[in-house]
Amino acid sequence: MKCSRTEHICSFIVMDVLEKAQELEKRGCDIIHLEIGEPDFDTPLPIKQAGIRALEAGETHYTHSLGIQELREAICRNYEAEYGIYGLDPDQVVITSGTSPAFLVALGAVLEPGDELIITNPCYPCYPNFARFLGIIPKFVKVYEEEGFQYRIEDVKNAIGPRTKGILINSPANPTGHLLDADRLKGLAGLGLWIFSDEIYHGLVYDGERAHSILEFTDKCFVFNGFSKKYAMTGWRLGYVIIPKPFKRTVQCMVQNFFISANAASQRAALVALTDDRVVTETKKMVDEYDRRRKFMISRLKEIGFGIDHEPKGAFYVFANAKSFGSDSYRLAFELLEQAHVGVAPGIDFGTNGEGYLRFSYANSIEKIDEALNRIAQYLEQRKK
Repeated sequence: MKCSRTEHICSFIVMDVLEKAQELEKRGCDIIHLEIGEPDFDTPLPIKQAGIRALEAGETHYTHSLGIQELREAICRNYEAEYGIYGLDPDQVVITSGTSPAFLVALGAVLEPGDELIITNPCYPCYPNFARFLGIIPKFVKVYEEEGFQYRIEDVKNAIGPRTKGILINSPANPTGHLLDADRLKGLAGLGLWIFSDEIYHGLVYDGERAHSILEFTDKCFVFNGFSKKYAMTGWRLGYVIIPKPFKRTVQCMVQNFFISANAASQRAALVALTDDRVVTETKKMVDEYDRRRKFMISRLKEIGFGIDHEPKGAFYVFANAKSFGSDSYRLAFELLEQAHVGVAPGIDFGTNGEGYLRFSYANSIEKIDEALNRIAQYLEQRKK
């Protein structure tokens, strides 16, 4: 008999796509991966060298449960430089093994079982599962393509009930690649609920847009960020959460009991990511290349017949309307995988309001993207006959 905490945790469909793609590759199929939200770049050399130095220096032991002091101080300086947020205390920064543990401790520190957490529909599929595992009830608010998948403040207000305690935001967003504008963030902050802000895609923003931190508008918030996306460090498993001061000891005790501490060498590498000018140069090259791919992918998808009303300005995703090719995104995604040998993520993975869409990742070379979209165009043309 399954535990009630886990029986409602559904699969992460993009992983099902990936695993099916890997099966096909073992049979000799040439699969192009546009389903994965992972940078295809290697971690910048100065970061790797810092990790190696840390290992050679014997930094293979537990660190402080909150993380090494120097890294937490550097994160505070970064939020000051990037967003003009002054007065952050390093004790408000908790380093975690990726951002997923940070979500569990932050949500667990504030919300009781039976409390409600407002989440967009569509959203990153793991969010509602984090909530359900803790006995928190996800309360979905639909966001729409014609408005750039932004929260409507009025819809959020209407969703608030007596047990609604928090709002989860993600900007730039997965799966849509869209940013919440400053007025929308200010409006959400003004509702008086706890805000849980996933800022993991900050730094991957294009066309002169700027990603705002929720800390610019309220201190009644928990901010999640990390090193996986901007610095191509997914395998280093390092994230962090910025917490309100009164929760320091609560969150620290949870981390001590559940995770002890984050990886020591990864923390030393992350410190270099935030402080070495050579890394700034490397990440700018990555962002410029993502932008080139973004523009290319959007143009080609429109030519093929996919709908994109508002062009995404962040992360590395295009959430394209595929309704002209069918209403079942799950079926269409696996069809494209098996027939065109291209992996994409079905919109239904991200919520009921994502049905009819496909998420394309441009975290692959422009040559591979070109070939993948040529295959898709050819297959969809044949499919009409």
